[in-house]
Amino acid sequence: MKQLITLILIGFSQLLMAQDGYKLWLQYAEVDNPKVVEQYKKYNTKVQLDTTTATGTVIHNELNLALGGMLAQQAVLSSEQPTLVILKYSALPQNLKKEFDELSELPEDGYKILTMRSDKRDVIVISSASEKGLLYGTFAYLREMQLHKDLSKLDITDASKIKKRLLNHWDNLDRTIERGYAGFSIWDWHLLPNLIKEEYIDYARANASIGINGTVLNNVNASAYILQDDYLQKVKALADAFRPYGIQVYLTARFSAPIEIGGLKTADPLNTEVQKWWNEKAKEIYELIPDFGGFLVKANSEGQPGPNNYGRSHVDGANMLADAVAPYGGIVMWRAFVYSDEKPEDRAKQAYSEFVPFDGKFKDNVLVQVKNGAIDFQPREPFHPLFGAMPETPLMMEFQITQEYLGGMSHLVFLPKLFEETLQGDTYAKGTGSTVAKVVDGSLNQKELTGMAGVSNIGNARNWTGHPFAQANWYGFGRLAWNPELSAKTIAQEWLGQTFTPNPEFVKPMTSLLLDSREAVVNYMTPLGLHHIMAEGHHQGPGPWVKDLGREDWTSVYYHKADSLGIGFDRTSSGSDALAQYAPEIEKAYEKIETTPQKYLLWFHHVPWDYKLENGQTLWYNLARKYQDGVEEVEAMINTWKDMKPYVGDQVYEKTRMLLSIQLEEAQWWRDSCLLYFQQFSNKKMLEFIPQAKNNLDYYESIRDPYAPGIKPSWD
Repeated sequence: MKQLITLILIGFSQLLMAQDGYKLWLQYAEVDNPKVVEQYKKYNTKVQLDTTTATGTVIHNELNLALGGMLAQQAVLSSEQPTLVILKYSALPQNLKKEFDELSELPEDGYKILTMRSDKRDVIVISSASEKGLLYGTFAYLREMQLHKDLSKLDITDASKIKKRLLNHWDNLDRTIERGYAGFSIWDWHLLPNLIKEEYIDYARANASIGINGTVLNNVNASAYILQDDYLQKVKALADAFRPYGIQVYLTARFSAPIEIGGLKTADPLNTEVQKWWNEKAKEIYELIPDFGGFLVKANSEGQPGPNNYGRSHVDGANMLADAVAPYGGIVMWRAFVYSDEKPEDRAKQAYSEFVPFDGKFKDNVLVQVKNGAIDFQPREPFHPLFGAMPETPLMMEFQITQEYLGGMSHLVFLPKLFEETLQGDTYAKGTGSTVAKVVDGSLNQKELTGMAGVSNIGNARNWTGHPFAQANWYGFGRLAWNPELSAKTIAQEWLGQTFTPNPEFVKPMTSLLLDSREAVVNYMTPLGLHHIMAEGHHQGPGPWVKDLGREDWTSVYYHKADSLGIGFDRTSSGSDALAQYAPEIEKAYEKIETTPQKYLLWFHHVPWDYKLENGQTLWYNLARKYQDGVEEVEAMINTWKDMKPYVGDQVYEKTRMLLSIQLEEAQWWRDSCLLYFQQFSNKKMLEFIPQAKNNLDYYESIRDPYAPGIKPSWD
């Protein structure tokens, strides 16, 4: 009776959490199909599992949570005729072992799930060479159950293609989050190390379920204080909580820390006292946290200190830190997001020009972390040319999950579509098929150390991400970091089925909605290759008129270059020649307007207003048409969502409905303000399919929002 009451209470608690989005994609909702229930109970009656380890206990707890929610039963441990076996390969009974020999050829975190006959009974076996693999295999098994898959013929062999799969938190020590739209930081530094919140454990569970194995706890615009002893004790507490889930902690290291907290007069990486300081700091950290992952560094970028301050190179700085962590197996992730302090010819060229000469000169435990595009997380960018230009250096992909330039908390944008587009981009570095994904996973250039980072969209909002559908971007990043060849469609179907319901009447239309959502935002924000025309500073809303800032390349007019002749940034041989940084195949195709993909047209060309595109209509017509298409696509999203009400909880439905209405208003704002602004230069009439703008251009230019979310607040 007591056991039954416990299960009922667990179920009720889960129901409450399901309504507010806290449980993410780990809903473990009750299975209502009797045939499916019968099969699932058959295979989950008795579980053979080693619970003497921390990770084994975690697996058992997750099974109890899942089976309690889906089947109202517990994961009963038994080695006597088990129906579900979860054991390392070395511990498998001999009669099962022969079916799992291929595990020896997989990476450590690889696993196999197989339904087989053993002792005249059906049994499901999950096995791996490591406990981490067992954890990932268990989550994969539970994913199959959440999607109501047939368990009778399971035969899944899988392993990660990328070793370091990290979230990058841009969280500050005062709990503000740079470019965060879901509240304050979940890291309660003031109460650590003594208070380990339930959210920390659930954060680890969620990450482990999608294969994320590392987290950088603090902002790339770092405070040196994170490296002081009192804060390192707090970091240790988080590391201890995350360890059973296979997650390592990393820190962003402020390059000037030897000065700010070390009492030195310099941070010169070739100075022996500086080297000694970092060596001792690394030793201190690893004595506290033996599996500490290493350092992320933003140096000589946007005012951050770095080796260039002392006349030294990025190689000097990265290798100095790499030497400090190398004895402990640590790594350094050195960001390539840099641009010259001088007036730039073309900011898009800066990182390439600065880093390509260093190819092959970094230590073996250094990853150069490169943003997906050459500017800054735009709604659409061509892939960064560095991905085809540094064959001797491991390059780590940096995606932004948090939607800094894509509507922040307000807009439904399914980012795995953007990630997929980037990863499948062909660098031609070793001929056709040399995709960005193959550079990142190391297969193109035979790199052992590989990585992918995602700038986190997590905050202390009850549903973690603010917008209910922003959870899909966290999920999608993790799945692509595990396997960069996964399709956005598969990811969408998985997330929808687990988070809401696997019912095809819900999943099919919502998959289409998600897959179309990124193109909608591109259309109403930056169509035809426009980029960086957002409002100043906070990047919320349109600002194509932004000019006269501290740097020319922080302005919008620098990027769109609209004038009476046309619009767009000429990056061909007649302009900045940024195209020369790509492979000859791309350079040749994109050199001419007529052979440039339309989606990148204004990224690479300054195009006359009357130039006729593929459809025979002028550039001005097509620009206006794209802006209107974006608005209409949001309207279509709203109509689709109305039909989804029976499949989702009231709380999520209402919040999403209201957010979609905000998105529509803002899409109209983008359309009206941008077309009015560009009309000045085109000297063209507004086209008949564009509704009358609600306000004039002066009104739109006058809008100010000094307290827009996503930047460190001002208290004055």
